[in-house]
Amino acid sequence: MKSDPNVSLVYSTDSGRIAPEKQTQSAPEGDGIVRIHKDSKGRKGKGVSVIKGLGLQEKELKALAQKLKKQCGCGGTVKEFNIEVQTDNREQIKTLLEKLNYTVKLAGG
Repeated sequence: MKSDPNVSLVYSTDSGRIAPEKQTQSAPEGDGIVRIHKDSKGRKGKGVSVIKGLGLQEKELKALAQKLKKQCGCGGTVKEFNIEVQTDNREQIKTLLEKLNYTVKLAGG
């Protein structure tokens, strides 16, 4: 009998399904200053504003991102404790965050 080189035998001594453990990450501590970066790498020239240094947990970040997206009238996402908003208008984001009592700086570009 010929054996196929693409097929291999898999054997396990465990029984049942193995559920992956969900690890919760804690928010990175910042210096108290929220920085808004402009980024367009890997986005075919489309600019996004990346908000870093908020120091919030994931649930709170998603709620804040939702509020910013509604106010700016654009899309966005939360990635690795950073908020990405699909707009180049960083001044508008800065004023919105300052109304929420954050210390904000425009960083880069």
